[in-house]
Amino acid sequence: MNQVKSIANVGAQVPEMKNSPIVDDTDEEFDVLRQEVEELPCCYFNDISYTDGSYVHSGTDVLVCSKGLWIYQSSSDIDKP
Repeated sequence: MNQVKSIANVGAQVPEMKNSPIVDDTDEEFDVLRQEVEELPCCYFNDISYTDGSYVHSGTDVLVCSKGLWIYQSSSDIDKP
């Protein structure tokens, strides 16, 4: 039996709270951030810890936690590729 995982709807990051960086792995900054950010077994979004491999829905963006970085996966916004 297949299980469907729900994706937490987290809204926008609040700067005053603990947050992991959000990056697009196709951006030039990705490699720089990957080297600068300590590899962690989790990511933070508004003071909440999510395990590596977790997905969240922030606004129209779907992000996945990858060793301390939120990686942009897709958008449900028809105006955003």
